[in-house]
Amino acid sequence: MSYHQTGSAGAGHDVCQYGESRLWFRGPERSLDTAYMVCVGGDETYGRFVERPFAAILEDRLDRRCLNLGSLFCGLDALCGDAGLLSLLNGAELCILQAPGVLSQSNHFYRVHPRRNDRVLAPTPDLIDLYPEVDFADVHFVCHLMRLLQGYKDARFEVVAEELRRNWVQKVSDLLGRLEVPIILLGLRVLQDNDSQRVPVAVTDEMLEAVRPLITNCVEVAAHVSGQSDELEDMLFGTLQQPMAEHMIGPAAHKTIADALVGPIRNLN
Repeated sequence: MSYHQTGSAGAGHDVCQYGESRLWFRGPERSLDTAYMVCVGGDETYGRFVERPFAAILEDRLDRRCLNLGSLFCGLDALCGDAGLLSLLNGAELCILQAPGVLSQSNHFYRVHPRRNDRVLAPTPDLIDLYPEVDFADVHFVCHLMRLLQGYKDARFEVVAEELRRNWVQKVSDLLGRLEVPIILLGLRVLQDNDSQRVPVAVTDEMLEAVRPLITNCVEVAAHVSGQSDELEDMLFGTLQQPMAEHMIGPAAHKTIADALVGPIRNLN
């Protein structure tokens, strides 16, 4: 039984699958027989520990069916490598795509799990050659890997970072090129005041500009995690899940995202 099926996704959150996709999405399952728009992305789109993610808020505000195709631990490789997901997106009237993070992708320096993109499967020979003094045996997550490399504080880290940025633009451009529906790219910046929790390599304005010709619009939103925005008490989580919930965005952040998207969506009609 998968991590998603055990209920570990968050208190009260059902999960489901659609069509031929191998990803698990926020439930309950919705019919695909009538017109729909989609919100697709990772943990934030899924709305982990939140009762009403921004997809549900948009559905109410716009009076349009909006499928939440957010999937936990879903990154760039999961989005690009799932043919069933591509079919779901191309069956929609509109796709709101949360810009995936930079770290969760296979590249010249490491490989990630095809669906749980937060997990490192192995470093490549290129990374081992670049960091011969590093023992990668106990490195299992991309954030751990990047902070380990960043700790050496030399020019080598920027070599890895630049490869990730270049690879991100290439993969996102390829994904957008395969979509046949209007696309609004959600550039969501999740803010962490704690330096140790900040993403070592993030999506830049230059990267968003590089893919802008392939989308209908780009909406940028910044939101603090619940542990720093006084929203934690409004979230749904089990006794042992509070440390994870503190690093997710809360209900007010989801409302802010929906508010930012409503206008651009209406302008498409």
